[in-house]
Amino acid sequence: MKYSLLIVVMMIITHVSKSQQEARLMRFPTISNSQIAFSYAGDLYTVEKAGGLARRITSGDGYEMFPRFSPDGKWIAFTAQYDGNTEVYLIPAEGGIPKRLTYTATLGRDDISDRMGPNNIVMGWTPDGKKIIYRSRGIAFNDFTGNLFTVSIDGGLSEQMPLSTGGFCSYSADGSKLAFNRVFREFRTWKYYKGGMADDIRIFDTKSKKIEKISDTPNQEIIPMWIGKEIYFLSDRDRTMNLFCYDTDSKATRKVTTFTDYDIKFPSSSQQEIVFEKGGFLYVFNVASQKAEKVTIQIANDLNFSREFIADASKNIQSVSASPGGERLVVGARGEVFSVPVKSGVTRNITMNSGANDRSAVWSPDGKNIAWISDKSGEFEIWMQAQDGSSDAIQLTKNADSYYFSIKWSPDSKKILFSDKKLRLRFVDVETKKINEVASNSVWEYNDFSWSPDSKWIVYTEPQKTGMNQIMLYEIASGKKTPVTDTWYESYNAQFSRDGKYLVFVSDRDFNPTYSQTEWNHAYTDMAKVYMVTLNSATPNPFAPENDEVVFDEKPATTDAKPAEKIVSDIVVTTDNIQNRIVALPIDASNYWGVEMIDQSIYYNRKGKGDEKTHLMMYDLKTRKEISLGEFDGFQVTANGKKMMIRKDKVFYVVDLPKSEIKPDKSVSFAELKTTVNRQQEWSQIYFEAWRQMRDFFYMENMHGLNWEATRDKYAVLLPYVNNRHDLNYIIGELIGELSVGHAYIGGGDCPQPKRIKTGLLGAVVAPDPSGYFKVTKILQGANWSSELRSPLTEMG
Repeated sequence: MKYSLLIVVMMIITHVSKSQQEARLMRFPTISNSQIAFSYAGDLYTVEKAGGLARRITSGDGYEMFPRFSPDGKWIAFTAQYDGNTEVYLIPAEGGIPKRLTYTATLGRDDISDRMGPNNIVMGWTPDGKKIIYRSRGIAFNDFTGNLFTVSIDGGLSEQMPLSTGGFCSYSADGSKLAFNRVFREFRTWKYYKGGMADDIRIFDTKSKKIEKISDTPNQEIIPMWIGKEIYFLSDRDRTMNLFCYDTDSKATRKVTTFTDYDIKFPSSSQQEIVFEKGGFLYVFNVASQKAEKVTIQIANDLNFSREFIADASKNIQSVSASPGGERLVVGARGEVFSVPVKSGVTRNITMNSGANDRSAVWSPDGKNIAWISDKSGEFEIWMQAQDGSSDAIQLTKNADSYYFSIKWSPDSKKILFSDKKLRLRFVDVETKKINEVASNSVWEYNDFSWSPDSKWIVYTEPQKTGMNQIMLYEIASGKKTPVTDTWYESYNAQFSRDGKYLVFVSDRDFNPTYSQTEWNHAYTDMAKVYMVTLNSATPNPFAPENDEVVFDEKPATTDAKPAEKIVSDIVVTTDNIQNRIVALPIDASNYWGVEMIDQSIYYNRKGKGDEKTHLMMYDLKTRKEISLGEFDGFQVTANGKKMMIRKDKVFYVVDLPKSEIKPDKSVSFAELKTTVNRQQEWSQIYFEAWRQMRDFFYMENMHGLNWEATRDKYAVLLPYVNNRHDLNYIIGELIGELSVGHAYIGGGDCPQPKRIKTGLLGAVVAPDPSGYFKVTKILQGANWSSELRSPLTEMG
């Protein structure tokens, strides 16, 4: 679409003239009498207050953030990940070797892109410049709360400040009082929040220990900065985050900035000025003039984390599907489509486009083509290309108005069945590109569908309001729909047998309650079995009682002709009374999925309450016996019915269609799944897909009244300035934050990761002793009967 092309052009122009232009996406600034320090692409920089060319002073593999100048401007305290853990460091303002000041326990949620924010964030300094204040979750019982600590610039043990919880804070000039927030939610992508965690500004008197609340609105009042007799802070009481000022003498509050485009983010102050980020730029607010001016800054360095690089796509596999004969696999990985040899040969990247997410690739049953879903046009559409990449890709669908989930070829390779977020099941004719609707729903999307061997019928699972989903048959010629199961029981995973005589499916029809040992209640588990339906009423029951009869051995006529290949003719379906032709496989009730039937063999996965791992099972109709083929997590029978692709964890094998226990010898190698990634193109694609995901999946079609296209464009202008995956997460977070809804967060991605060295705890409180040594003042008692909860210092002996 036009907006995607525009951003790509912007990025090309931007990176050609990178060293000539003004920098953007500078984060977490701080200001002294002469300098500004800030984080950019994960490193710290300093620049003169008037702006100009910034100088990098850190270059760690992790993310350096929240710099804070000492009161005399000679030192910068900051939070970094040099040794893997996120800790407090100190560096001379002119640069030098960072000194680590804190040693805390490793946390599971400790990332700049996590909604809880990183641990051990530097908040500021004590007025005498001897200690650094930081917020830590080191002793918090959950990730929502944190405490304020101080640590000496000389290092040593940290001291907890006498507050139950704490966030951003600022001392009065004489150090007698502290303005602070109790709550810390600045990394949550939930703008205009007015819930129970909307914070207020409080003043803590260090002598009397009394606390006074100085703001009391339903809005967020955050990040206090004490300057003289005034406390400046951020508030979104007028929707956009702006600076407000509280006079400690008059108790009056006034608004001092009036921005309406972007929020002010993460301000900090000296005693004369406040520096903050807004729309990716840095601004300095002069307390005397009450005016804010943008600071023009240039940055020139190698921007290592935004360079083009060769990625190992095997770490990001999205889909795997076998060729009709099992010679190759088509793999969707890191937004590309690869053709991978099973035994030997060349791995081909079919798509080679960092600016598109190519996914859900499947091989046509005739072996000629590969189809996949791609957003290279600006929306997810279905594309097709020759399996060897020898021809240009053909776009089969256009003008998509929703998110496409998955696709499935018809056995004759003439149609592709697909479902979307508008709760439709449709198929596209490969030759005419005409789209036909099979079914639509108002409850949930279709994610369970398949073709008949003659490509004239479709079986699918129809979502129901009761949750008891129903299997349906659809005849393409007539458009007639026939329910195969009723809505009393949950039924799913229906497939036609390869000869077209049966449907096989899974259904939850066994009720075996398990009673609790601690309360008078019960639960139902292992409710499923595999079932069969004869499609033609003339087909005998495969489980009819056995009856020995006399067999006449008629000698067949001799012939030299080779046996003819099995050709599936038009299948015959007797829809009348079809629900009464359901029979269950005589197997134990458990959890089953992924059913396929070939000849007299029915294959399926099982993992019940008594199974430690998933088992691949086969039921032989001829012998009426169930066989375990091994511990495998998934399988796919090839289109020709002669091979099977199996998966164990993340390892894939292709074997002959098994009849007994599988003992695979060699797995398929994904070692050559390499792709050259243009990070800027990939980041642009991710941003626009995130925007579409919210458009297509948000629970309110009106997007809470937002002009969603305008909101997209508002933050898209920042894309050319992204030089670190965390920056992209920040922009996406700002985008979805405009929806003002909970639990819509952003995280993860291919971010720079320092080597993590986990740090544990002794379960003891240690304090300095006048002797110069340290004293254990408290030993925490663990639940020593549990290996995970033992207290180290209470061990026996």
